[in-house]
This record gives sequence, structure tokens and C-alpha cells, in this order.
Amino acid sequence: MRIGSWLLPNPVFVAPMAGVTDRPYRKLCKALGAGYAVSEMAASNPRLWDSVKTSRRLDHDGEIDPIAVQIAGADPEMMAEAAAFNVAKGARIIDINMGCPVKKVCNVASGSALLRDEGRVLRILRSVVQACAPLGVPVTLKTRTGWDRNSRNAVRIATLAQEAGIAAITLHGRTRCDLYQGVAEYDTIREVKNAVEIPVVANGDIDSPEKAEYVLQYTGADAVMVGRAAQGRPWIFREISHYLKTGEHLPPPTFGELRARLLDHLEEHYRFYGEFTGVRSARKHIGWYLSGLPDAAEFLPRINQICSTSEQTRAIEQWFDRHPPNEPIMATAVPA
Repeated sequence: MRIGSWLLPNPVFVAPMAGVTDRPYRKLCKALGAGYAVSEMAASNPRLWDSVKTSRRLDHDGEIDPIAVQIAGADPEMMAEAAAFNVAKGARIIDINMGCPVKKVCNVASGSALLRDEGRVLRILRSVVQACAPLGVPVTLKTRTGWDRNSRNAVRIATLAQEAGIAAITLHGRTRCDLYQGVAEYDTIREVKNAVEIPVVANGDIDSPEKAEYVLQYTGADAVMVGRAAQGRPWIFREISHYLKTGEHLPPPTFGELRARLLDHLEEHYRFYGEFTGVRSARKHIGWYLSGLPDAAEFLPRINQICSTSEQTRAIEQWFDRHPPNEPIMATAVPA
């Protein structure tokens, strides 16, 4: 699949997730087979660009191209300015967020709230594309099927996106009002794929190689995007990619590989966030990695009490010392 001039190595992508898909995590997922990764959404408001949170989200040091940055906002001119700013910071693809369902985003008419104003949608799309086109940077769109089940308008949004010059569209198979509840539906994604010529990426409830294959076949989408199922399970990208190519399953990771992956991830995570924030923000990742594994239920509460990176690392090493390194891990629980 291509996005602009970028030919991606496989059709299995990492979904942008706030508080999850930071630079260390994106690099890890790419190393484990993800063909493409999009950053956490960055605010379009210039007053926030110098904040610690936004500065981290704009840090792409050592990241494999193409670097894709997602921007969020409701003002067409401000979104265009944010796009140009991020290109100057190293972005090679700009992604527009019209899918985030959380209240603090929708309450300021951003994210999936934009789906209720198709005129504003078109103005934003045109403005960002016009800002990026002279720079040779393609623009993509991530959205949902509609505001609610009675007002699905993804086909119209996709048509507007194609007319505005959007290079690809990712569609989560839920409405904004569905949040992350229920089961993703793929009929609308199939309708969108049939309605446009630009690449379409299917997102929502893709949690196994078999599910990825089914969604690609059912919708006709060009790629799949994996979100929550990759939390604590970043090797899912190589599993899906291998299965799509061969029809065969890769063996699960061993405790030895899991140990190495987790400790390497934490080392880079600590460097990225520093001692105070690093040890605290790492807790969720550790919980996702170890959830469902033997003795984890008793061990994880201890992790949440540790306040130094060195002690956190030592506790994890001691936990892994109790498990044979060549033993395959059980399937970890997929976050709800």
C-alpha cells in the first residue's frame, strides 16, 4: 500500500493511541513488524506547542520513516499551521483526527464531533492539504462511521476527503456514541471502500491474524490498523503480517523474549520520560505485558507501588527469574 510516495512494507499498522503510542512504543512496534505507525494526536493550538506533553509527541529522534503525525483541532487555518509546523519538525505524513470520541476533545468540536459538521470537515481537509502539498507531504484522515448509529455519514466524509486530496482514509468501525463498546461493524468500511479510489484502512476489533484476514477480505480494505490488541502484545504485528503472507502461525514468544522486549522497552521509555514520569507511565505497559501470565495478579500490585526506575527494573527481572526462558508464554489478555 502507498501513502503518497511512501510504499509501506506491509498492510498491518499501529493505531494512534493517546498515552500509548509514544516514540518508544512506535519504534518497538515497527521493529516487531508493523508496516506503519502514527503518533499520538498533537494539538493544533500553537499555545500548546511548547508544553512538555506536546514536545514529547513531536520528538521523532531515531524513528524509522515515514514519520506520521496526527493533528487534532477544529479551526481550518490553525490545523494548516499545525501541519506545516509538524512537517518542519520531521513529519513525512500528516494525519487528521476526526475519530477521537473522548469528551474533552469532542466538547471543543474536534475529533469525531466534526462528523456533525460536514462543511467544516471539508474546509479543514482542504486547508491542511493545501498547506502540505507544496511541501510534498501527503495528508490522511482517521475517522469513524458517524456521530451515532442514526447518522452514519462515513461514505460522504470519505468522498469529501478524496475530493479534497486526502491520500488515504482510516475508518474505525464504530460511531462516536459507541465509544469502544460493542462490536465493530465492517459493512460501512466496505461501503466506503467501494465508494472511493484512495486506500482505505480498516480499524476496530482486529485482535488476531484470522480476524485481520477476515476484515481485509470482507471489506476489501487495503490495510488493517491494530490498536488496543497491541497493548502489551506488540508482536501481534509480525504474527498478522506472517499469517497474511503464508497462512501459517508464528510460535508465541518465550518468556526469554518477553523479558528482553519488556526490559528494552522500559529502558527507552525511562530515557524518554525521565525518572519521575517514566516509572509511573511504565506501569500500564508492564500490566499489559504481564496480564494473564502466571503469578502476575500477585506481582502487579507491587509494581504499582514502586517509585524508582531501577527498583522497577529489578522487580521485573526477579519475576522473570522464576520462569524458564525457553517456555512459550500463554496468550495475554486483550484489553477491554
